[in-house]
Amino acid sequence: MNSRVVILGSSGQLGSELVKVLSPEMELFAFSRSELDLTDEDALRAALASIQPHFIVNAAAYTAVDRAESEQVLAHAVNARAPQVLAELAMRMDAWLLHFSTDYVFDGSGQTPWMETDTPHPLNVYGRTKLQGEQAIEASGCCHLIFRSGWIYAAHGNNFLRTMLRLAGEQPSLNIVDDQTGAPTTAGELARGVLAVLRRLEQGTGAHRPPESGVYHMACGGSTTWFRFASAIFAGLAGHVATPQLVAISTEQYPTPADRPRYSVLNCDKLERVFAVRLLPWEDALAQVIAEIRASGV
Repeated sequence: MNSRVVILGSSGQLGSELVKVLSPEMELFAFSRSELDLTDEDALRAALASIQPHFIVNAAAYTAVDRAESEQVLAHAVNARAPQVLAELAMRMDAWLLHFSTDYVFDGSGQTPWMETDTPHPLNVYGRTKLQGEQAIEASGCCHLIFRSGWIYAAHGNNFLRTMLRLAGEQPSLNIVDDQTGAPTTAGELARGVLAVLRRLEQGTGAHRPPESGVYHMACGGSTTWFRFASAIFAGLAGHVATPQLVAISTEQYPTPADRPRYSVLNCDKLERVFAVRLLPWEDALAQVIAEIRASGV
């Protein structure tokens, strides 16, 4: 692939995996938040104008779900306004915008995996601002792919797995919510999915707003709860890290500033149908991350 690809948020857990997976096949221009702040619209426009990318991959976001409740202006600037600017630039440059959104655009009612055609109804500021970003991209008319995912983690970065390992070294017992259901998804699997999609897009005609444009769900297969996810993490790392006692609790027993959806499993059939991409089951993806942790000692 000879495409010029801009990656925004390159120092995050998803961005760093994208850099690792995409760099062997294409010309990358990767920017961390410190190198290119998405809230600095002039800098954003200048950087992209100088590169004239074929693809813009936005892996940057305001993801502090609870803090967003009190930092709504900043959350909106990063999650809603910045995607709008990126979409306008993509339209002007005839580039594709690949943007990551969240399962938290849904309210978590029901017990069947959410489809792209289901009506979003976010419960918190984070979900609302991410939905506003989606809507701005769709309204722009640019060629775009919006990938909704959730429960993203990696062997590095700030995520549930790393939090569990940190707390295990500090506390003999951990209370873990057991009535919220989702699909833990590794940043590495998402990056491999994006690479497969980019390969397919490069084979296209480049026609304006081709049929592939739209929202896609991209997550690992299967589902679990936070409690069962934590149990699987410590089972996989037995003998490598301290193993605390895990206590299953309800959402009501662990109040947070932001409400969370109870059921946020995503139906990913459309991604497979259009792009022939399906991520690993969450258990297999977790095994890869555990092997990475064991090998590196992190």
